[in-house]
Amino acid sequence: MEFIKNINAKETFLVRHLVLREGKPIESCHFNGDDLETTVHFGYFIDCDLIGVVSLFNSKNTNFISENQFQIRGMAILPLFQKQGIGKKLVSHCEEFLQNKKDSLIWFNAREKAVSFYEKLHFIKIGEPFIIADIGVHYLMKKMICNE
Repeated sequence: MEFIKNINAKETFLVRHLVLREGKPIESCHFNGDDLETTVHFGYFIDCDLIGVVSLFNSKNTNFISENQFQIRGMAILPLFQKQGIGKKLVSHCEEFLQNKKDSLIWFNAREKAVSFYEKLHFIKIGEPFIIADIGVHYLMKKMICNE
């Protein structure tokens, strides 16, 4: 059985560590804002095994004027389960979560190798690539979630 449910920040660390912070201390998996009440974390489970995570932060980026801004961070799927549509399901879950918030903007800093994945989900690149120290080349990406 596959399902997505809310999890806490610490539950994201194992997947974040294996996928995003391999070789770094587990403490590097804790992001500023992880424990805020406005931050939500979603886990993708197969049976009882957590195999994917994404976090959604209520965070403003000065590049955008939208009032309701949310940043995706820590999107990670265990390697054995990548390229099976799980990332798409987690991003869609974030979008559905925001459906009741008027005209929300989702933004994030995408790793260079993930840009094409997000473009298929109708996110657009903003500006030029930039380097995040010890991680690599990233692009700022965004998508409006408009409500009727």
